Amino acid sequence: MSVGSQSQVELSGKSLAKITSATFVVALLALLLFVLPAEFDTDPTGVGEMLGIKGMAGYSVGALSTQPQAYVDDVREFELGPFESVEYKYTLAAGQSMVFGWQAQTFSGQLSEVVFDFHSEEEGTDPEDAVTFDIGRATQRQGNFVAPFGGIHGWYWENRGTELVTVRLQSSGFYSAAKVFSAAGEVAVPFMAAPTEGE
Repeated sequence: MSVGSQSQVELSGKSLAKITSATFVVALLALLLFVLPAEFDTDPTGVGEMLGIKGMAGYSVGALSTQPQAYVDDVREFELGPFESVEYKYTLAAGQSMVFGWQAQTFSGQLSEVVFDFHSEEEGTDPEDAVTFDIGRATQRQGNFVAPFGGIHGWYWENRGTELVTVRLQSSGFYSAAKVFSAAGEVAVPFMAAPTEGE
């Protein structure tokens, strides 16, 4: 073997060792940061809890579930001044679902970005142990949700802008109760159906 060929083989061997080591480190980080918290409810770094993925694999919900009660429609509007916030949550049992859509607008009808956090608090646990499913900043959001456990499930919205903003939520689901959490305290509220045409 020539000297040039031998150095190429040694260089390839060193490169392969570096790539293998880097792959091992990335896999180990993924295991520590994501797999252990989500799949095994073990969170040695605290990142899983911060991301809201700690213990998620423990939630098991079937594809079809029949319900003993009729579904309910609810429409709600919240006016938020600059830096005001509100929480609105539904009571759902494990496996119960809802479909939802919300948007935030200024008085002039322009969409306005708000901070939001869709999270759940399992019945009988500390509210500090809430599980976040969707968080960020947006002008609107829509989707469906199946409760992985019994408890209260819903949104936190905060207006970080300088104008008054109205957050309008429409939902349908198998929830049994609703509560508003604001600076004024916690208030149970009745469901409000959307007005029919002509009203």
